[in-house]
Amino acid sequence: MNESTHTENRNERGTENRTYDVVVVGGGAAGLSAALVLGRARRATLVVDAGEPRNAPAAHMQGYLSRDGMNPAELLAVGRREIAAYGVEWTRGLVTAAVPDGPEGADGRDGFTVTLADGRMLRARRLVVTTGLVDELPEIDGVAEWWGRDVIHCPYCHGWEVRDRAFGVIAHPVMPAHQALMVSQWSPDVTLFLHTAPEPSAEDAARLAAAGVTVVTGEVAGLVVEDDRITGVRMADGRIVPREVLFVGTRTVPRDGLLRALGAATHETPFGEFVTVDETGRTSVPGVWAAGNAIGAHEQVINAASGGYRAAAMVNADLLMADLDRRVAAAEG
Repeated sequence: MNESTHTENRNERGTENRTYDVVVVGGGAAGLSAALVLGRARRATLVVDAGEPRNAPAAHMQGYLSRDGMNPAELLAVGRREIAAYGVEWTRGLVTAAVPDGPEGADGRDGFTVTLADGRMLRARRLVVTTGLVDELPEIDGVAEWWGRDVIHCPYCHGWEVRDRAFGVIAHPVMPAHQALMVSQWSPDVTLFLHTAPEPSAEDAARLAAAGVTVVTGEVAGLVVEDDRITGVRMADGRIVPREVLFVGTRTVPRDGLLRALGAATHETPFGEFVTVDETGRTSVPGVWAAGNAIGAHEQVINAASGGYRAAAMVNADLLMADLDRRVAAAEG
């Protein structure tokens, strides 16, 4: 096992031309959880982290048992310290390519050659891809600036903290009523702005009425901000609708370029196209697993960590059986 002290500089100098059992691409909750399990399984493991976590704008995360309210950056810092204790290496970098070396056991070159943006190259017998996704925000004045503060998207992440305030919801273009109906659990004062979304179905319109949700038609132009707080929503026709919190339905774009380049199968969801995995996170590409928001729009931090754990356990088992089968074949030959 590598006895690295796991400072960033030492790791960045020492990774080139190394061969690892597993390279974990992405250093968020899913990636660090996978790395922790692999380290404890005595696997030579490297985490390559581009440093672009989805929840970076948020000051806290919720719903993670024993870590409720923790700053997301603190969770990652703790995770990096924990994996270091088991010999796992971590480096800042962006993986730009992973090329299969050959089929498992064919000529001893199983695995992948991995290339980083800075030119470093290394080898990995298996890959765990946890590269997350990007939230594309609606092009409404002020939304990007207030994202993660008074502009939020997940009631399970932030609903308790903003409960009973005046909510606004920008309708999602595919499911216009869903988010407004959900957030009505956290406040009796909810206004749904259809913006550019279609009218809700008759069934959803009845639900909105039952929930006491006010529906406003017309496009939203921007936010009204006073004393460093959102106080309203400005419509394109000049109307001002007083609101304190704005929920937005983002367009979720997975960072799955690496997986697609490897030929991973995908499937359509109401929130876009995502890479297909089995219950362990195994993709259609031999030797490649994926977890976290790279495979789904609604993987909360605790779900992402769980997915990383499952993937790592299966990767370790896969490597073990491959090594044992090779020994059996050698003994029989």
